[in-house]
Amino acid sequence: MAAPDATTGSSTPRPLWRKRRSAFPGRALAARGFTLVELLVAIAIMATMAFMSWRALAGMSQAEALTHTRADDLLAIQAGLGQWTADLDALADTGHTPALDFDGRTLRLTRRDALEGDHHSPGVQVVAWSLQQGQWRRWQVAGLRSRQAVSLAWEQAARWGQRPVDEDQRQQVDLARAEGWQVFYYRGEAWTNPLSADSAALPDGVRLVLNLSPGQTLSGKLVLDWAKPVLGGGKS
Repeated sequence: MAAPDATTGSSTPRPLWRKRRSAFPGRALAARGFTLVELLVAIAIMATMAFMSWRALAGMSQAEALTHTRADDLLAIQAGLGQWTADLDALADTGHTPALDFDGRTLRLTRRDALEGDHHSPGVQVVAWSLQQGQWRRWQVAGLRSRQAVSLAWEQAARWGQRPVDEDQRQQVDLARAEGWQVFYYRGEAWTNPLSADSAALPDGVRLVLNLSPGQTLSGKLVLDWAKPVLGGGKS
C-alpha cells in the first residue's frame, strides 16, 4: 500500500524502475562484461593448456619415431644374420673356385642359387661379406651358369672387398653399423683363425663375431655360430 505524502496527504507510488533495479541486482553486474585482468588470465590459461597439449603430441611423435627406428634396426640385423646362415647352408663347391674363403677382410663364398635355373641345373651365386666404412655389408652376383662367369664374379667379389667401384656398389646391401668383425673356423675340435688353416676343405663350423656400433637397438659384441648341416649340429 502506498505511503501518504507528508504535505498533501496523498499517496504517491514509487517509480517502477527502482523496483526493477532492486529486484534484479545481478543483471546490472552481468551487463558490464569481463575486465581486462580477467581476459588476460583466461588467455594465459588457454595458452598454457595449448602448450601442454603440443608437448604431449610432440612427445608421442618422438616416441613413435624412436620405436620405428629401433624396429628397423632390429629387423635389419635379424635379416643380416638370417642371410648369413642361409648363405652358409647353401655352400656349393664348383670345383674351380673355393666354396669359402676369408682373407681377413672379406669373406667370399659360392652357393646354390635357389631362384635361378631348373631343378636339374641350378645356377650359382657368388656372395661376399665385408665391413666397409662402419657398415656390415653383403654383396652378390646371382644366376651364374658357366665356369667363366663364376670366376669373373669371384674376382669381382675380391675387388669389392678391397676397392669397390660404382658397379660393385649397386649389388651391395647395408645390414648393420659395426665397429669390427672376426671370423673363425671350427677344425680339429677347436676354433681357429681361417688364415692359419692349411686345409682347403670346408670347416665343420663358422663363428661370426660382430661388434655392433653403439646407438642402435642392439649394440656390443654379437656372436653367431654355424655348423655344417650334415653334422646335425644346428645353429645357435
